[in-house]
Amino acid sequence: MLNDIHLPSALLDRFAEIVGDRFALRSPADIEPYVHEPRGLYGGSTPLVLRPGTVDEVSRIMKIATETRTPIVPQSGNTGLVGGQQPDRSGRQVVLSLARLDRIREVDLHSNTITAEAGVILQNLQEAADAANRLFPLSLASQGTCRIGGNLSSNAGGTGVLAYGNARELCLGVEVVMPNGEIFDDLRKLKKDNTGYDLKDLFVGGEGTLGVITAAVMKLFPKPRGNEVAWIGLESPAKALEFFALAIDRAGSGLTAFELIQSIILDFTVRHIPGSAAPLATACPWYVLMQVSSGRSAEDARGLIEEILGEGLERGLILDAALAANLAQAATLWRLRETMPDSQKPEGASIKHDISVPVAAIPEFIERASKVVQEVVPGARVVCFGHMGDGNLHFNISQPLGADGAAFLNRYHDMNGAVHGVVRALSGSISAEHGIGTLKRDELIATAPPVAIDLMRRVKQAFDPLGIMNPGKVI
Repeated sequence: MLNDIHLPSALLDRFAEIVGDRFALRSPADIEPYVHEPRGLYGGSTPLVLRPGTVDEVSRIMKIATETRTPIVPQSGNTGLVGGQQPDRSGRQVVLSLARLDRIREVDLHSNTITAEAGVILQNLQEAADAANRLFPLSLASQGTCRIGGNLSSNAGGTGVLAYGNARELCLGVEVVMPNGEIFDDLRKLKKDNTGYDLKDLFVGGEGTLGVITAAVMKLFPKPRGNEVAWIGLESPAKALEFFALAIDRAGSGLTAFELIQSIILDFTVRHIPGSAAPLATACPWYVLMQVSSGRSAEDARGLIEEILGEGLERGLILDAALAANLAQAATLWRLRETMPDSQKPEGASIKHDISVPVAAIPEFIERASKVVQEVVPGARVVCFGHMGDGNLHFNISQPLGADGAAFLNRYHDMNGAVHGVVRALSGSISAEHGIGTLKRDELIATAPPVAIDLMRRVKQAFDPLGIMNPGKVI
């Protein structure tokens, strides 16, 4: 077998003995789901996928990996979009799946925390919080399959960042297996701790390049007693920015979502996602999906959103609005937003950007970036939607109508460079919530401040001197 040339069978047997043959996958059919990511852009090769069931097994695996200098690729739910969780094509890297570490160890209502292992599916964690009459606010389109270890390793964002923060801000403590097998137990529930460096933040967002996150303590919040959702039509991103200022002024922390949506992606969704329909009778150039929550009552949330919408109409900031009458209608509006990424696929090839800029710069970014897109590929279709409240946009480019998809994708680097040039000019980030992985590694190295790159490399060297942790990713 070709892969056995790269990693000796005796070594594979040593790894397999730790987890048992049932959880040491070697056949190509069993391995296949672990070596490709959702968009099919990155694929690799591995002779072995290990599925440990305990932290001790992870530790023993890493000890052998250090002893034999075997590269390890940690993998959680395999839903990442930047090639951060796939092995390369050398056949020398072992995939370490955390899917079996799926226990919720504790729910502490006094501390408002939940301690979960890395393999817990995000939706299951949300449901466990809900069963305890609490809210875990991290929410992603992939929440039915993504797992909390991957959410932390990529510092996931989602629709709740505006009010609750991203994965890093929701995490109080971590348990990590280091490259040499040592277990760093930092599963603390403290909201205040000034005893030296905050080491957990090196692993959150580290994409498995410094160690293997095996568990984490996450924050919980009181469940809102009222959630009101509205779909709003507007003329432009500039009007949306003004309306956002009004909404945040009136609702404060009660403004729990503010999603900006270009009309083209709504058109795609209605066209390609069964059961979808436009919420407003009259089409508008731009839309906002807004949610207002209240810890006091449903009536309070309803009154607040009606006040915001009424003032928005009076001031000419919005053109029209549909306010969900019940939970089912609210879920329908959210389903429109959550299925938008899938609706772009039938329109042909696309070049995607996950960027952030200061909220105040969003209208300028959209205007300037849309112009450079046409300079690179005339006729290309800008498809923009995302979390306006925290400055994160998915600025995607679909191929021109009738164009050759392969030829369009050949302009990937030119398009990336043009759009990211606008991002950098506005002091933004080329990776807001999807991570760096393989996709953006070279651009990060080429464009980040040299001191920052040097510091990251020194951290990597200190934590992983043999370079066995997820090689070739991030840095």
